[in-house]
Amino acid sequence: MVIFSENEKLTPTIVELKNQNKTIGFIPTMGALHDGHMSLVKASKEQNDYTVVSIFVNPTQFNNPDDLAKYPRTEEKDKELLIKNGCDFLYIPTISDLYLENEKAKHYDFGTIDQVMEGKSRPGHFDGVATIVSKLLRIVQPTNAYFGEKDFQQIRIIQEMVKQENLNVNIIPMPIFRADTGLALSSRNARLNDKQVNEAPFIYKILTDAVNLKKQGKKIDEVKKNVEDSFNNSPFKLEYFEITDEETLLPITNFSDSKNVRGFIVAHAGDIRLIDNIKF
Repeated sequence: MVIFSENEKLTPTIVELKNQNKTIGFIPTMGALHDGHMSLVKASKEQNDYTVVSIFVNPTQFNNPDDLAKYPRTEEKDKELLIKNGCDFLYIPTISDLYLENEKAKHYDFGTIDQVMEGKSRPGHFDGVATIVSKLLRIVQPTNAYFGEKDFQQIRIIQEMVKQENLNVNIIPMPIFRADTGLALSSRNARLNDKQVNEAPFIYKILTDAVNLKKQGKKIDEVKKNVEDSFNNSPFKLEYFEITDEETLLPITNFSDSKNVRGFIVAHAGDIRLIDNIKF
């Protein structure tokens, strides 16, 4: 695995591969890598000639400085895991390699999809996400870029950004990678204590219960009430649970209102935000 810290050194390698008509798969990450990330690396290796992973904790997508400071950083372990899983190139840029001094996130108009759920809870977050992913896609110039569906709203944002900026890349959503307990793997899970790790599968159980209630003919308001009531007797604090159309991400009032329905949930284990979703 070849490691780059400057885009000026990475770019010639990418250009040479593109000139040889090689396909490039790309997985942008913020590090603290886990088996979910490795499932993306595996898919990329199967579908492309070369695989590039980036590790960069992007400051412009954090609206909470404390969250940025606490974000887990495990660079040496990340390198070992990527080598073990056959990654070809690793890009670990500094802030100055990607941002000019005092540069802010670009402001995008994504219509409604960045005004709900995570966009509503974290103002400016998706401008930061779109800004950094745009920069990385321009540097790496991948054929295919892979993103886990745990952050489904983020994928929709990136799809719209790619469309707006006319970038020549296929955005490939990948299924949520879960532990045997059902817990969606996330870098933030590294901050959970043993007790919280044991309790966290409750969130996925609530999501699967919601899907089963829908299959039993329950209406959306009944499903949502069941979720909210379940959290009243749990160790977690529910921030939101929404049932939406996958394309617009707008809440629906009846399951028949959309052909592609997904439920989104955010719950807090202490000061740790856990995000998950499920297709109905």
